[in-house]
Amino acid sequence: MHKVFITLGLLACIVLAGCAAPTRDYRVVGYISDTEHTDRIDASRIDTLIYAFAQVDHDAVVLLPYAADSLAKVVALKKANPSLRVVISVGGWTADGFSQAASSVEGRQRFASSAAKLLADHYADGLDIDWEYPGHGESGIASSPADRVNFPLLLAATRKALDALPGHHTLSAAVADGAFVDGVDIPAANRYLDWFNLMTYDFNNSLTPTTGHHSGLHPSALAPADARTGDRAVAQFLAAGVPASKLFIGVAFYGRQFNGVNPEANGVYQRYGKYGTEIPWPELKAKYIDKNGFKRYWDADAQAPYAWNASTGTFISYDDPQSIAAKVAFVRKMHLGGVMYWEQSLDIDGDLLRAVAGDKAR
Repeated sequence: MHKVFITLGLLACIVLAGCAAPTRDYRVVGYISDTEHTDRIDASRIDTLIYAFAQVDHDAVVLLPYAADSLAKVVALKKANPSLRVVISVGGWTADGFSQAASSVEGRQRFASSAAKLLADHYADGLDIDWEYPGHGESGIASSPADRVNFPLLLAATRKALDALPGHHTLSAAVADGAFVDGVDIPAANRYLDWFNLMTYDFNNSLTPTTGHHSGLHPSALAPADARTGDRAVAQFLAAGVPASKLFIGVAFYGRQFNGVNPEANGVYQRYGKYGTEIPWPELKAKYIDKNGFKRYWDADAQAPYAWNASTGTFISYDDPQSIAAKVAFVRKMHLGGVMYWEQSLDIDGDLLRAVAGDKAR
């Protein structure tokens, strides 16, 4: 359970200076890949901002040529927000090199030492590993059954290298659920990670046969028995022995569109003709939610909204402030570590970030 402790110094600050005590009992972790509008980020609502992405090149963790300037803009946010931590994420969908680096002692050491140097060189506070996914090659990357053993070895080497740096540098991992995590020895990985970023979104996408709530918290009454949901992902990691305080449930700042959808049940968990696209939250508000023939619906079982256009047979699944509030309530009920979201630039006006942060700045 998370508890809020007020030190004597903070108490004096409250009494004498009138400053507000922190009231949020969970942490907010966000990814950022597009840094064009960093000046519009309300970093006071964020505990950790994860820059995406560094890559693995010949077993070493490296930044792409343009990335150093982008990362510097994120790190600069700490000047006005000293408590903000900036983490570098390595990997992402289709990012190769992990299986190869993890497969040997030399590769793991090169990965770990280069990661530690990268953090030190760019004044970052931690590393996030987004290997999608150990033991799986769906994204077109190299994979091996040995990834299950080698992944925690890679984490162990990285943890040792980070511990050699001054201060504590965090080590986290972005992970999926269900069968996508069968290539991960979760208890072994847990020994080295500060927390797990649960990618509890993209449950339904261009690779799945039906529409559905791509970021649903609970199962819909219409969902198949094996449907992936946020609560089931949390249960899977808890059952594997991960402390609740190390689990961060994921929120999507974008929607997924499906076209040519079977009209039964307003398109919920129905076959579709063609996958459409991903739609950022500002565009969802401006063009789709209760606009241009789309009507917003709420699935009370799943605690998820969706938009349905009956005339065109178009279904859109997304997160909004209501579904995010439900996830925040779930985090508090389950005493989870916090909420993670993808991705900062998809919510320029901060509507969804305010919901993630409980609608209160610190």
